Amino acid sequence: MPPIFRKFSSPRYADLVVYNGVARWVEVASDSSQDAASQIHQIFQQMEAMLVEIGARKSDLLEVLIFLSNLDDVGILNAAWDAWIDTENPPSRACVGVQLQGSLKAEFVIQVAVSMN
Repeated sequence: MPPIFRKFSSPRYADLVVYNGVARWVEVASDSSQDAASQIHQIFQQMEAMLVEIGARKSDLLEVLIFLSNLDDVGILNAAWDAWIDTENPPSRACVGVQLQGSLKAEFVIQVAVSMN
């Protein structure tokens, strides 16, 4: 069985888990006091930073599961998504409405293909 790699771990969770060539992590806005558009923009910036950290690109994304606290924000999400994503190599994507903690407007669960040593 391949090893499981964890980075930025705490007793409750790891910020990044890599297993068998797939990296998985969750992103929420670092400043949740902002509106939905700003939080979604922050999440894309944070995703970009993590992709750089793990040596991956947008084209390596496999799946993004998006939770929105208000499905009325899906238009904002789609506009930001379309501007950010690699349209030649899009991942699978799902978007659902849920109750999120505190003032969070969005939470993304990301899976990306990687080759980490």
